[in-house]
Amino acid sequence: METDIELLINEARTGDRVVLGELLDSYQNYLRLLARIEIGRRLQGKVDPSDIVQETFLEAHRQFPLFQGTAERQLAKWLRTILAGTMANVVRRYAGTQARDLRLERQLAVDLDHSSCSLEQLLVDQRSSPSQQAMRGEQSLLVAAAMSRLPDDYQQVLVLRHLEGLTFPQVALRMERSVDSVEKLWLRGLTRLKKEFGEVHP
Repeated sequence: METDIELLINEARTGDRVVLGELLDSYQNYLRLLARIEIGRRLQGKVDPSDIVQETFLEAHRQFPLFQGTAERQLAKWLRTILAGTMANVVRRYAGTQARDLRLERQLAVDLDHSSCSLEQLLVDQRSSPSQQAMRGEQSLLVAAAMSRLPDDYQQVLVLRHLEGLTFPQVALRMERSVDSVEKLWLRGLTRLKKEFGEVHP
């Protein structure tokens, strides 16, 4: 049975730009969160993730006739590849270099894939069976949607702890807070994320 996104993929193939816009928009929170992680790692907050996502969507509109996939995960992977190229261009602009850096694009693609997997696993019950986990579909989209509704400090602590894999002392250093306050913030953020996730994915 096709998911809503897979139905949109098929409709967008007919050349309907409105449907394609709706399809890409369903990945907006997801891509913005991934861009935010890479910006934090590489550009120390010098760029707005929303600007990166807009550039990615413009390129995705242009390249969509070349997209061969039919499933949610294939589209997510394809969009991450475009996001990696967009991010590489931004990093290149800040570094003041002209030449395209394919190694950087490949590394960004690997990092984005890893972040996406971490996002997908964030709220997965580790005791659930592989088939139960597979039934969740594109869990990372749902988690990103829930995450986008959190206050910024909750988002930041969850991103640093779970998606960047930092320890609590490292998170505290990055957020310029005490370890104790970061641990409390993390617990409140995780609790709130579970509540928000329950609302977008009962």
